[in-house]
Amino acid sequence: MRAKPIFRGLVLGLLVMTGQAHAQGNAGVLTNSILGGIGASAPPAAVAPTPGDPGTNRVGSATEAEGGATATRPLGEGTRATGRLNAVFGATLFAREATASSDAPNPNYVIMPGDRLSVRVWGALDAEVTGLVDPQGNFFLPNVGPISLTGVRSGDLQSRVQTEVARVYNQQVQVYAVVASAQRIGVFVTGFVRTPGRFAGSAADSVLDFLLRAGGVDPSRGSYREISVLRGGRAITNVDLYRFLLDGQLPVLRLQEGDTIVVGRQRALAGADGAVRNNFLFEVSGRGMNGRELIDYARPLPSATNAVIQGTRNGRPYSRYVTLAELPAVPLGDQDIVTFITDRPAQTVRVTVEGSRIGPSVLVTDRDATLCQVLDYIEVDPVLADTGSVYILRQSVAAQQQRSIDEAADRLERALFLSTSATQGVANIRTAEAAMVTQYLQRARRIQPEGRVVAFNNGRCTSVRLEDADVVVIPERRDTILVTGEVNMPRAVVWRAGMTVDELVREAGGFSARGNSRNIMIRRASGEVSLDPNVPPRPGDEVIALPRLDSRYFQLATDVMQVMFQAALAARVFTN
Repeated sequence: MRAKPIFRGLVLGLLVMTGQAHAQGNAGVLTNSILGGIGASAPPAAVAPTPGDPGTNRVGSATEAEGGATATRPLGEGTRATGRLNAVFGATLFAREATASSDAPNPNYVIMPGDRLSVRVWGALDAEVTGLVDPQGNFFLPNVGPISLTGVRSGDLQSRVQTEVARVYNQQVQVYAVVASAQRIGVFVTGFVRTPGRFAGSAADSVLDFLLRAGGVDPSRGSYREISVLRGGRAITNVDLYRFLLDGQLPVLRLQEGDTIVVGRQRALAGADGAVRNNFLFEVSGRGMNGRELIDYARPLPSATNAVIQGTRNGRPYSRYVTLAELPAVPLGDQDIVTFITDRPAQTVRVTVEGSRIGPSVLVTDRDATLCQVLDYIEVDPVLADTGSVYILRQSVAAQQQRSIDEAADRLERALFLSTSATQGVANIRTAEAAMVTQYLQRARRIQPEGRVVAFNNGRCTSVRLEDADVVVIPERRDTILVTGEVNMPRAVVWRAGMTVDELVREAGGFSARGNSRNIMIRRASGEVSLDPNVPPRPGDEVIALPRLDSRYFQLATDVMQVMFQAALAARVFTN
């Protein structure tokens, strides 16, 4: 039976072993993989990963929007959106200023009574006429007669006049005909608009043009779905701007002098936020809105799995939690807010690789994968990489370390400021000590722990399960040992086989007045720490001579040393 594949997807092209390399049965997937030849457990059978990661949330902003909608940031796993909704869907339609109507209609404009035409004829007939189309839709041309232009497009005007002139004159006659200006009309715009009134325009202008001149629909009171056009006191059509915003459809209508555009009162609103592309308040149609219609308008992201419906029913707060499959059948009420969320745990984690590596810097793996398994998929140069000192930087550990430093500093502050003194002289001494320690604590609180997890023990990988956003660091090999602390000349010493701690300290000038051979700490490149001075050092180690404690201030020094030790090792966690 094949082992469960580790990787479902990769970023930056993760290098994997070919089928021929599998047949060789080597310990690592890659010839120079980290765990090859260092005593790690055999890795699971590798499979070629597929690009992409269907189990992870998106972290960027969506780029798709409709009707001027601004895309929203997806939610985190199992969380709700906290951002505010945008305006009512369609409000951006009237965000710009109104433009003046053009005197030159476009080629698709249909000529109407009252339009002004300019016609020039030369050849067998020489004439130039500028006039209006009469109420019957005719234009009179001398020596030719009335020419019917009912239903003729502006772009077809010249060919229509050419045809009519050719019926009368057999000889060649040239024609030039254009629409000089469309009919000027006045239209009333009223109802729930920003500035109702009468507005001038041309017969070529649409309902949107006149609404824009009236300041647009009032988004707090007006309806974007109930807009009527009245002519002679009767409604001749109804305009639903959602049809225009979503499908680009408007009723075929040519406004006339005296028409009235009436914007009705706003209907019920239902909002969508969270993991959606369009987080708007949507106006409910006359028959009411259900979840299916809201889904069509809001367009949830692929990561959305559930929805929380919040609103009011019969004067009482209402809340309901449904799956995305159940939402289409749920009726929505006025002012309901539907929050789309991703309510399932992530099936993968993303790990960053830093340090001495050859392969990719970002890996995506199953959430139950361990460091030892993942290291088999990272290619390194065995000459440069210190494969026995790999460690992990983890955000959750850094937070724990920060809390530990803060708690130790708090305990020390309480001990300093709550202690009693037998005499005034002792009180003055303690006051001076407290001021000095307080300055140190202020610096200690500013330390930013890195959250280092020691993953290798004596050069062998321990089974540490990876977490999302972990950083796997592969140190480079070093040929020096840093000697620091209570020595006379802190320095980096070139390592030689068989070197002891005493030899390293001698090359660093020996111990200072506060150092001794019993207070030695050895810190490995992986973060592993030893307080045994008899442990042989290795290349890349750091030998630290700790200060000797004065027995007169033993308790105070112990507390200070505790904070110092936690601050110094804030980047280390021990695992065995």
